[in-house]
Amino acid sequence: MSSRNNKSDTNNFVPISIIAGLFFIFGFVTWINGALIPFMKTINELTDAQSYLVASASYISFVVMALPASYIIKKIGYRKGMSLGLIIMALGAILFIPAAEVRTYWVFLTAIFIQGTGMTLLQTASNPYITILGPIESAAKRIAIMGIANKIAGALGSVIFGALLLTGIENTKEKMSGLSASEQSLLLDAMADSVVNPYIIMTVVLVLLGILIRKAPLPHVEAEPIDEKILGKTQKTSIFQFPHLWLGVLTLFVYVGAEVIAGDTVIAYGISLGFPADEAKYFTMFTLMAMVASYALGVVLIPKYISQSTALKISALLGIVFSVCILITSGYTSVFFVAALGIANALVWPAVWPLTLEGLGKFTKTASALLIMAISGGALIPLLYGRLVDNYKWELMQTGMNESEAIAIASTDSYWILIPCYCIILYYALSGHKLGLKRD
Repeated sequence: MSSRNNKSDTNNFVPISIIAGLFFIFGFVTWINGALIPFMKTINELTDAQSYLVASASYISFVVMALPASYIIKKIGYRKGMSLGLIIMALGAILFIPAAEVRTYWVFLTAIFIQGTGMTLLQTASNPYITILGPIESAAKRIAIMGIANKIAGALGSVIFGALLLTGIENTKEKMSGLSASEQSLLLDAMADSVVNPYIIMTVVLVLLGILIRKAPLPHVEAEPIDEKILGKTQKTSIFQFPHLWLGVLTLFVYVGAEVIAGDTVIAYGISLGFPADEAKYFTMFTLMAMVASYALGVVLIPKYISQSTALKISALLGIVFSVCILITSGYTSVFFVAALGIANALVWPAVWPLTLEGLGKFTKTASALLIMAISGGALIPLLYGRLVDNYKWELMQTGMNESEAIAIASTDSYWILIPCYCIILYYALSGHKLGLKRD
């Protein structure tokens, strides 16, 4: 890396703090999906699988826009890329207002997709930037700091939007049964309007930050040339010559899917188990605060006491154990283990990024775009979870079981999908990250 990058993290305190602020912003925007999913399900009268398109619309943008985002960043640089990302997120936020007026699901999904496009650009710029800003061996520590900012914001966002959108949602459902179709429509219209003021505020904040980041004191950094001691005597000429990169992409794909399931399904899961929405709205916060605690441990322990790969192994093993515990327990205990997945998830992202970008040199920006594309796991795996819930529920109801009991059982049993995800993460931690890298 450049001489600038070899300086300690202490010398980079100001830029690290600024990037942490950006992670706070897209953490807030990302993790309000946990509240939006049951809210959208109610106002648009959706199935479980349809409601999880809220997460899909956000995360699928990372597939569509990651490579264009990489191209844009090559042309305009990291700082302008971050600024543009914030402005695009603001455009998505303002679209929630007409979406609420017409109460049309595809308009909401379009707004969420546009916000996801802005976050794609922001993440494509900020993740590699923070990775190469200092020594590679402490990259996981810096990314863990970003994670703390991201998840604290997510916890705040889930609680704030949970209070704004979910308060009284059970009463609304009860009132619906006794109303005519036109009266039901008016009640749901009024409920949809509750998103207007929060998203106006969000738009203003994002625009201001987009302007301010252009003036921020962020140093120019670039990845170092390919290190022949790491990659061997023959210099790599193609992105396809790095098997550890492609396995890293797969690992992030399944990880983000698992993380989104843990954070975005837990409120709906709690409601399906019979917990009131006023109580369930805090469940995403529990997941995210578990992640914050684990991030804090990562800051202390990495790399002084444990390596990035060791942290990844521990995370994967915990994910497998907690997933099994969700399946074999019930009630509060089962919800607790969903929230505890935050402990297993916290250090995966900060460990996988530096392990995957190691030795990529001039391919770093393209590789970063591929890793950002892997965030699409958050679009597909939760959607598959929602489909499993719908199918299991239908099968159980065919046996004569009532709907509320069927959805509770189906929601629990469908968490089996997490186990293969954590097995893939464990493989990458054990040996996948070493493939194709020659070491002394």
